[in-house]
Amino acid sequence: MFLRLAAILFCFSLISTIPVKAQAPHANEPVPHGNDTIRVGGVVTAEGDTLAMVFLPEFTKTDRMPRHLARRRAEWDRLHYNVYKVYPYAVIAAEVLKDVDVKLAALPDKAARKEYLKSVEKELNKRFKGELEDLTITQGQILVKLIDRQTGKNCFSIIKELKGGFSAVIWQSVALLFSNNLKREYDPYDRDKDIEAVVQEIEHRGYYKHP
Repeated sequence: MFLRLAAILFCFSLISTIPVKAQAPHANEPVPHGNDTIRVGGVVTAEGDTLAMVFLPEFTKTDRMPRHLARRRAEWDRLHYNVYKVYPYAVIAAEVLKDVDVKLAALPDKAARKEYLKSVEKELNKRFKGELEDLTITQGQILVKLIDRQTGKNCFSIIKELKGGFSAVIWQSVALLFSNNLKREYDPYDRDKDIEAVVQEIEHRGYYKHP
Protein backbone atom coordinates (compact mmCIF):
# COMPACT_ATOMS: atom_id res chain seq x y z
CA MET A 1 0.00 0.00 0.00
CA PHE A 2 2.78 2.37 0.87
CA LEU A 3 4.55 1.66 -2.42
CA ARG A 4 1.36 2.26 -4.43
CA LEU A 5 0.75 5.59 -2.66
CA ALA A 6 4.35 6.63 -3.26
CA ALA A 7 4.02 5.77 -6.96
CA ILE A 8 0.82 7.82 -7.27
CA LEU A 9 2.41 10.84 -5.57
CA PHE A 10 5.47 10.53 -7.80
CA CYS A 11 3.36 10.44 -10.97
CA PHE A 12 1.30 13.45 -9.88
CA SER A 13 4.44 15.39 -9.05
CA LEU A 14 5.90 14.48 -12.45
CA ILE A 15 2.81 15.57 -14.34
CA SER A 16 2.43 18.79 -12.35
CA THR A 17 5.91 19.91 -13.35
CA ILE A 18 5.18 19.65 -17.10
CA PRO A 19 3.35 22.69 -18.55
CA VAL A 20 0.89 20.78 -20.78
CA LYS A 21 -2.62 19.48 -20.32
CA ALA A 22 -3.05 15.95 -19.01
CA GLN A 23 -5.49 14.92 -21.75
CA ALA A 24 -5.00 14.72 -25.51
CA PRO A 25 -5.39 18.13 -27.20
CA HIS A 26 -8.62 19.01 -28.99
CA ALA A 27 -8.65 19.53 -32.74
CA ASN A 28 -8.63 23.32 -32.39
CA GLU A 29 -5.74 23.39 -29.95
CA PRO A 30 -2.21 24.00 -31.26
CA VAL A 31 -0.06 20.88 -31.40
CA PRO A 32 3.18 21.33 -29.45
CA HIS A 33 6.21 21.48 -31.63
CA GLY A 34 9.88 22.26 -31.41
CA ASN A 35 12.98 20.35 -30.49
CA ASP A 36 12.43 20.70 -26.74
CA THR A 37 8.71 19.83 -26.59
CA ILE A 38 7.38 16.39 -25.60
CA ARG A 39 3.65 15.62 -25.48
CA VAL A 40 2.71 14.08 -22.14
CA GLY A 41 -0.66 12.75 -20.99
CA GLY A 42 -2.07 10.93 -18.00
CA VAL A 43 -3.76 7.53 -17.90
CA VAL A 44 -5.73 5.88 -15.08
CA THR A 45 -5.43 2.09 -14.87
CA ALA A 46 -8.13 -0.36 -13.75
CA GLU A 47 -6.46 -0.53 -10.36
CA GLY A 48 -6.85 3.21 -9.93
CA ASP A 49 -3.22 4.09 -10.54
CA THR A 50 -2.41 7.23 -12.52
CA LEU A 51 0.57 6.86 -14.79
CA ALA A 52 2.38 9.32 -17.03
CA MET A 53 2.23 8.59 -20.77
CA VAL A 54 4.73 10.16 -23.17
CA PHE A 55 3.99 10.42 -26.90
CA LEU A 56 7.11 9.71 -28.94
CA PRO A 57 7.46 9.90 -32.74
CA GLU A 58 7.35 6.64 -34.64
CA PHE A 59 10.47 5.18 -36.18
CA THR A 60 11.16 2.08 -38.23
CA LYS A 61 14.02 -0.28 -37.52
CA THR A 62 15.12 -2.57 -40.32
CA ASP A 63 17.55 -5.42 -40.22
CA ARG A 64 20.91 -5.20 -41.98
CA MET A 65 20.76 -6.10 -45.67
CA PRO A 66 22.05 -9.63 -46.38
CA ARG A 67 25.59 -9.70 -47.73
CA HIS A 68 24.68 -11.01 -51.18
CA LEU A 69 22.00 -8.34 -51.58
CA ALA A 70 24.38 -5.62 -50.38
CA ARG A 71 26.95 -6.79 -52.93
CA ARG A 72 24.34 -6.79 -55.68
CA ARG A 73 23.20 -3.30 -54.67
CA ALA A 74 26.80 -2.02 -54.80
CA GLU A 75 27.24 -3.53 -58.27
CA TRP A 76 24.03 -1.88 -59.44
CA ASP A 77 25.05 1.50 -58.03
CA ARG A 78 28.39 1.32 -59.88
CA LEU A 79 26.68 0.33 -63.13
CA HIS A 80 24.12 3.10 -62.70
CA TYR A 81 26.89 5.67 -62.26
CA ASN A 82 28.93 4.37 -65.20
CA VAL A 83 26.00 4.34 -67.63
CA TYR A 84 25.03 7.89 -66.67
CA LYS A 85 28.68 8.85 -67.17
CA VAL A 86 29.13 7.52 -70.72
CA TYR A 87 25.62 7.64 -72.20
CA PRO A 88 25.99 11.26 -73.38
CA TYR A 89 29.11 10.31 -75.37
CA ALA A 90 27.18 7.54 -77.13
CA VAL A 91 24.42 9.99 -78.05
CA ILE A 92 26.97 12.46 -79.42
CA ALA A 93 28.70 9.69 -81.38
CA ALA A 94 25.40 8.79 -83.05
CA GLU A 95 24.70 12.43 -83.90
CA VAL A 96 28.19 12.98 -85.31
CA LEU A 97 28.09 9.76 -87.35
CA LYS A 98 24.74 10.69 -88.86
CA ASP A 99 26.04 14.14 -89.81
CA VAL A 100 29.27 12.68 -91.22
CA ASP A 101 27.37 10.20 -93.40
CA VAL A 102 25.28 12.99 -94.90
CA LYS A 103 28.26 15.24 -95.63
CA LEU A 104 30.43 12.44 -97.02
CA ALA A 105 27.71 11.56 -99.51
CA ALA A 106 27.79 15.14 -100.82
CA LEU A 107 31.57 15.33 -101.34
CA PRO A 108 32.84 14.86 -104.90
CA ASP A 109 35.79 12.51 -104.47
CA LYS A 110 37.88 10.38 -102.13
CA ALA A 111 40.42 13.13 -101.46
CA ALA A 112 37.71 15.55 -100.31
CA ARG A 113 36.17 12.91 -98.06
CA LYS A 114 39.56 12.11 -96.55
CA GLU A 115 40.23 15.78 -95.84
CA TYR A 116 36.80 16.19 -94.28
CA LEU A 117 37.28 13.17 -92.01
CA LYS A 118 40.63 14.55 -90.85
CA SER A 119 38.97 17.82 -89.86
CA VAL A 120 36.20 16.00 -87.99
CA GLU A 121 38.71 13.79 -86.18
CA LYS A 122 40.76 16.83 -85.19
CA GLU A 123 37.72 18.61 -83.81
CA LEU A 124 36.56 15.56 -81.85
CA ASN A 125 40.03 15.03 -80.38
CA LYS A 126 40.16 18.65 -79.33
CA ARG A 127 36.78 18.41 -77.63
CA PHE A 128 36.73 14.94 -76.11
CA LYS A 129 40.17 13.30 -76.09
CA GLY A 130 41.08 14.27 -72.52
CA GLU A 131 37.69 13.25 -71.14
CA LEU A 132 37.63 9.91 -72.93
CA GLU A 133 41.16 9.09 -71.79
CA ASP A 134 39.98 9.54 -68.20
CA LEU A 135 37.30 6.85 -68.54
CA THR A 136 37.86 3.61 -66.65
CA ILE A 137 38.13 0.28 -68.47
CA THR A 138 34.59 -0.61 -67.39
CA GLN A 139 33.24 2.72 -68.60
CA GLY A 140 35.00 2.20 -71.94
CA GLN A 141 33.39 -1.22 -72.31
CA ILE A 142 29.95 0.23 -71.62
CA LEU A 143 30.56 3.08 -74.08
CA VAL A 144 31.43 0.62 -76.87
CA LYS A 145 28.15 -1.19 -76.22
CA LEU A 146 26.11 2.01 -76.11
CA ILE A 147 27.60 3.29 -79.37
CA ASP A 148 26.38 0.07 -80.99
CA ARG A 149 22.97 0.66 -79.40
CA GLN A 150 22.70 4.25 -80.60
CA THR A 151 24.11 3.79 -84.11
CA GLY A 152 23.18 0.21 -84.98
CA LYS A 153 26.84 -0.46 -85.82
CA ASN A 154 29.64 -1.76 -83.66
CA CYS A 155 32.75 0.39 -83.29
CA PHE A 156 34.89 -1.89 -85.46
CA SER A 157 32.48 -1.48 -88.38
CA ILE A 158 32.36 2.29 -87.94
CA ILE A 159 36.15 2.63 -87.98
CA LYS A 160 36.40 0.29 -90.96
CA GLU A 161 33.90 2.35 -92.96
CA LEU A 162 35.52 5.68 -92.14
CA LYS A 163 39.22 4.87 -91.78
CA GLY A 164 39.65 1.54 -93.56
CA GLY A 165 40.15 -2.06 -92.51
CA PHE A 166 43.77 -1.64 -91.44
CA SER A 167 42.92 1.14 -88.97
CA ALA A 168 40.04 -0.93 -87.63
CA VAL A 169 42.34 -3.88 -86.96
CA ILE A 170 44.89 -1.64 -85.22
CA TRP A 171 42.28 -0.07 -82.96
CA GLN A 172 40.78 -3.47 -82.22
CA SER A 173 44.21 -4.71 -81.13
CA VAL A 174 44.60 -1.73 -78.81
CA ALA A 175 41.10 -2.27 -77.39
CA LEU A 176 41.83 -5.92 -76.64
CA LEU A 177 44.85 -4.88 -74.59
CA PHE A 178 42.43 -2.99 -72.33
CA SER A 179 39.91 -5.84 -72.05
CA ASN A 180 37.63 -4.24 -74.61
CA ASN A 181 36.26 -5.46 -77.93
CA LEU A 182 35.23 -3.06 -80.67
CA LYS A 183 33.24 -5.85 -82.35
CA ARG A 184 31.05 -6.31 -79.29
CA GLU A 185 27.37 -5.84 -80.05
CA TYR A 186 24.71 -4.63 -77.68
CA ASP A 187 22.36 -7.24 -76.22
CA PRO A 188 19.51 -5.46 -74.38
CA TYR A 189 17.53 -8.64 -73.70
CA ASP A 190 20.17 -10.77 -72.01
CA ARG A 191 23.82 -9.86 -71.45
CA ASP A 192 23.23 -6.09 -71.30
CA LYS A 193 19.74 -6.01 -69.81
CA ASP A 194 20.93 -4.14 -66.70
CA ILE A 195 22.55 -1.47 -68.86
CA GLU A 196 19.34 -1.22 -70.87
CA ALA A 197 17.35 -0.72 -67.66
CA VAL A 198 19.49 2.29 -66.75
CA VAL A 199 19.29 3.69 -70.30
CA GLN A 200 15.50 3.36 -70.24
CA GLU A 201 15.50 5.28 -66.97
CA ILE A 202 17.58 8.06 -68.52
CA GLU A 203 15.45 8.29 -71.64
CA HIS A 204 12.19 8.09 -69.71
CA ARG A 205 13.26 11.03 -67.59
CA GLY A 206 14.26 12.89 -70.73
CA TYR A 207 17.53 13.97 -69.20
CA TYR A 208 21.17 13.45 -69.85
CA LYS A 209 24.10 15.76 -69.46
CA HIS A 210 26.09 16.62 -72.55
CA PRO A 211 29.81 16.54 -71.79
